[in-house]
Amino acid sequence: MALKDSSPSSRLRVFIVENHDDTRDILSMLMSAMGCEVRSVSCMRDALEQLPGADADVLLSDIGLPDGDGWELMRRLHLEHPVYAIAMSGYGMAEDRERSLAAGFRHHLVKPMDIEKLEALLAEAARERTAH
Repeated sequence: MALKDSSPSSRLRVFIVENHDDTRDILSMLMSAMGCEVRSVSCMRDALEQLPGADADVLLSDIGLPDGDGWELMRRLHLEHPVYAIAMSGYGMAEDRERSLAAGFRHHLVKPMDIEKLEALLAEAARERTAH
């Protein structure tokens, strides 16, 4: 895959917030196969506790979480440096996408996600990180 073959400086640190165990496991394995360093949690509380210290380049967060939602997570996060945030949801209405963008997500992907699209977004995040 494109990210795995990239230079070592493009090795992304990805933080996944997904409450569905199988989905979180599959995404973690996929991101690792793409050459990313992966950390994952299942709820907003754990994300708020762990993400600030994770030094993540990319946040991949489900919108529907058991203790809040991805939009609230974005509002409550206070990070030392910007993170390339991607929302995931089973809902893809224009209002959902607009709400994700307004909350600070760069993109809103609808589940089931297009893996090639996700890979392209990660490559974009790697290029942006390298440019800074």
